[in-house]
Amino acid sequence: MLRPTPNKMPAPPLTCPLERCLGFLAGAWTPRVLWFLRAEPRRFGDLRRDLVGISAKTLTARLRELEELGVVQREVIPSSPPSVQYELTALGRRFQPVLDAMIVVGKELAGESRAGSLPRRYG
Repeated sequence: MLRPTPNKMPAPPLTCPLERCLGFLAGAWTPRVLWFLRAEPRRFGDLRRDLVGISAKTLTARLRELEELGVVQREVIPSSPPSVQYELTALGRRFQPVLDAMIVVGKELAGESRAGSLPRRYG
């Protein structure tokens, strides 16, 4: 009979930072919003065209949530009619290497790339 071996890793804290981050990235449309904002600030209408299939209501809700978390910054541009643009904050830009690493691993899981290759840059 095999004896169970104790786990060498302690139990994760109740508010595990990894689970918090993964939960954040699992939010509807969140990775795609981060993707399209990584190169430059985007106006609401441009983001809506970038995110094919998203409704204005859903995009507004997601952007508000990202703004509350300090990941996205909203700027009202005085024009007629007024325009709003969004850009990543310093915290939002810190997700770039995370997304790049996830792309590499995702390709490896799908058998699309060799281990150790650099991620292809999109957009």
